[in-house]
Amino acid sequence: MTTKRVDPKEAKGLVDQGWTYVDVRTEQEFEGGHPAGAVNIPLNSPDFLAVMKVNFPPDARLVVGCQLGGRSARACQVLEAHGYQQLADQTAGWGGQRDGSGRVVLAGWADSKLPVGGGKRFADVRKS
Repeated sequence: MTTKRVDPKEAKGLVDQGWTYVDVRTEQEFEGGHPAGAVNIPLNSPDFLAVMKVNFPPDARLVVGCQLGGRSARACQVLEAHGYQQLADQTAGWGGQRDGSGRVVLAGWADSKLPVGGGKRFADVRKS
């Protein structure tokens, strides 16, 4: 299966159906706010793939998000290359997609007024 792209409201719908939201932003970005129940596994961590494999089997249903949408797309490519089959890349991320002038063209999770908080920090899931 190829990764599907979903907007924030579609991502929330998948989470409501039991999918897990994986936030691939840095720990600092995650601490500044994140989707409700998200699991933080930063793409920039050298342990990204190892931590993903320890916490999620290849058939896990995962929504992957970041700040603007670029890192989540790269994370999905990495995961798909390593056998993950049920991936949804959340476009617009936490902060929204912007045009060349910096204007928001697609609202992210935060501006869509979707639930925030809770979840698991990287420091906690890295120990798993």
